[in-house]
Amino acid sequence: MPRWLLWSWVLLASVAGADDGPPRQEVRYPAMESAQDQRDSYPLALLQLALDKSSDEFGDYELTPAPDHATATRALMELRPGGSLDVLWTMTTAEREAMARPIRIPIHKGLLGYRLLVVRSEDAPWFAAANDLTPLRTVLAGLGHDWPDREIFDANQLPALPVGNYEALFYMLQQGRFDYLSRGMLEAWAELDHRRELDLKVADRLLLYFRVANYFFVDPSDERLAQRIELGLEQALADGSFDELFYNYPEHQQAFALTRAAERQLLQLDNPLLPTMPVERPELWYYPERQPLPAP
Repeated sequence: MPRWLLWSWVLLASVAGADDGPPRQEVRYPAMESAQDQRDSYPLALLQLALDKSSDEFGDYELTPAPDHATATRALMELRPGGSLDVLWTMTTAEREAMARPIRIPIHKGLLGYRLLVVRSEDAPWFAAANDLTPLRTVLAGLGHDWPDREIFDANQLPALPVGNYEALFYMLQQGRFDYLSRGMLEAWAELDHRRELDLKVADRLLLYFRVANYFFVDPSDERLAQRIELGLEQALADGSFDELFYNYPEHQQAFALTRAAERQLLQLDNPLLPTMPVERPELWYYPERQPLPAP
């Protein structure tokens, strides 16, 4: 069985250890928002890989979902002694890095910043005809109310309507409450697959881009977990298992095949929220518009 398939199936795992070893480390992570919300399946598989890789140094572990979903802002506040979470993954900003400790290894190799436009099928030709940001400044995007995207869109004069519920975004688009959704290229195709009852599609030709990274974040006082996750990710990068999981994850393979980034019109946005990022390490990033996929 391919390792990526095992990682994606086994989301609650522990590493077998000696009876007299250290106590099993519980690692609590955010609950998904809904049964259709699969945005967290790959980060969770990558977290498991990192914990597996660091098990010799840090011992057994158990991944435990939080009982309730929380927005990213509220989840960050739970990364504290006595809080309900030990780790989460989210888009980094300077403000978020002041609240919690980031593990500065981009989970998605920067691909969250490549944005496809999800639109009503009837509007797809209009969006496909755009050659710059000017037409997009005349229509309205739908965004999560606590997504950092809001400030990025504001900085680029792109009007947006904040919405409190992720699932509602797709139905509000269908109902005409706004004109498009900006979704990561690794997200959009799978999201539409799970909502086939809606007459929505990915607009042809366009691909927005802004520099960004998703990181794992932990409580700043939890040095042991921070070291464990960082060590595990570095080991996975060194032995190739990080890239094996990333490039072979089924939703990612689908996204690479359907997006065809090199054939799209890339429209770049400024990101005023950027903290310092590890751009000097090319192995941490992937630029699909100019880099071929690694050989399987």
